Amino acid sequence: MNDRAGTPATADDLVDLDALLAAYHERVPDVSIPEQKVVFGTSGHRGSSLDTAFNDTHIAAITQAIVEYRAEQGTTGPLFIGRDTHALSAPAEQTALQVLAANGVRVLADAEDGFVPTPALSHAIITYNRAEHGDTADGIVITPSHNPPRDGGFKYNPPHGGPADSDATSWIADRANAIIAGGNAEVRRQDETAAEGYDYLGTYVADLEHIIDIDAIKRAGVKIGADPLGGASLPYWERIRDHYGLDLTVVNPEVDPTWAFMTLDWDGKIRMDPSSPSAMASVLAHKDDFDVLTGNDADSDRHGIVTPDGGLMNPNHYLAVAIEYLYAHRPEWRDDAAIGKTLVSSSIIDRVAESLGRRLWEVPVGFKWFVPGLIDGSVAFGGEESAGASFLRKDGTAWTTDKDGIILALLASEITAVTGKTPSQLYTELTERFGAPVYQRVDAAASKEQKARLSKLDGDAITADTLAGDPITAKLSKAPGNDAAVGGVKVVTDKAWFAARPSGTEDVYKIYAESFVGQEHLAQVQREAKEIVDAALGA
Repeated sequence: MNDRAGTPATADDLVDLDALLAAYHERVPDVSIPEQKVVFGTSGHRGSSLDTAFNDTHIAAITQAIVEYRAEQGTTGPLFIGRDTHALSAPAEQTALQVLAANGVRVLADAEDGFVPTPALSHAIITYNRAEHGDTADGIVITPSHNPPRDGGFKYNPPHGGPADSDATSWIADRANAIIAGGNAEVRRQDETAAEGYDYLGTYVADLEHIIDIDAIKRAGVKIGADPLGGASLPYWERIRDHYGLDLTVVNPEVDPTWAFMTLDWDGKIRMDPSSPSAMASVLAHKDDFDVLTGNDADSDRHGIVTPDGGLMNPNHYLAVAIEYLYAHRPEWRDDAAIGKTLVSSSIIDRVAESLGRRLWEVPVGFKWFVPGLIDGSVAFGGEESAGASFLRKDGTAWTTDKDGIILALLASEITAVTGKTPSQLYTELTERFGAPVYQRVDAAASKEQKARLSKLDGDAITADTLAGDPITAKLSKAPGNDAAVGGVKVVTDKAWFAARPSGTEDVYKIYAESFVGQEHLAQVQREAKEIVDAALGA
């Protein structure tokens, strides 16, 4: 933990916007250098222009590759495009619009040239395709999510509305790198852009009453505070307040691409993570002013829930509460609709699912795995430990297939209105029934070769029989829900578990661990997890 974590940013912490934007236009990547290649992670291509990792050349090539990919897939409808409040998002959008126009793609951009949250774009794609126009739409979201102000991000959402799967992203990245290697000679581009206007804001906000019990919130007079953390949700919270007449205050209406108003995250960087106590320190100062106080990241796909009695909730805790509430208060959802969770989310969700008599659908890390179930209604809720989730409309049909921090924030107010208790109070009740788990993620050093072996490690390579004194009941290298490779391993006992996955950016692997015994037991699990994994890797 950095000594300055949770303290206000100073001038020395701020990115030089002039240098950042100049680098976007002036620097040309060399894809023979790994750090300068197009690489799609779980949420698209990310990087900084200052590192020659997110530049005009990258975005032009990626956009051309997307044009070719969607043509190959037979996607002939409009492409929805939107950007968040990061400084690199606007020039990246302009680059993309020029390439899309030259390729004759019909583009729908924000009618007011405003910011577009990730969930609003996913909602737009699903809404268009549900109307059966005779063609299918897809989209591009320009955002690095909660990443620092120096970063940019570029993500493709195919016609299902959610994050593209690895087959699509691998094709797009490979093609983009080939285009860059050829000096972008194959990019079609023109100075003029020809996007049509789409009312993301009005369409999304007007539809909220079909997924959230807005009337219950209004009747109960829940006093809501919403902090967009300088992100794309700002005009959405203002419109939600005005459209529905809620007692809602936008705690911080400022948009500043340097994010000078933020408090520093755990590592001393500016990062708009609404699940981080350090990043949310200035928001937490208002916790006693509202019944429910919420935060969102820059593209609004993550949520942070603050209550007067509990402060900032751990994302796992809130997911468990949200799941129990929703499956008891959405009578039109299918009786067999499963509960979706990622492999590294808390096992208290497993216990909640069992008590509800619902099937638990456990998948690898990445929201893309929830997309098919959300589309067909077989999974009514999908959530990640990193404060990202979405769920179905009241009638059991798809709302978004990407994470939606706005509806998860509003749900906290609905829960308070309907139950008369805050989500943190309800979580305390869950722990009285199921136990109180302690959860933490730590990093362990690993070489690139060890990380590569870990990503392909089979559960059978784990030779240990016990973990922290208890018999091991499962050694997983594939997710129980869909049999997909987890890119690591998960080891489970009746009282605890750990999962180990390689970092995509650092020479470490991540150890996620949880214990239902206590903090000392968790520490023992973490120590033995490293020993078990290192032994399997031959370290």
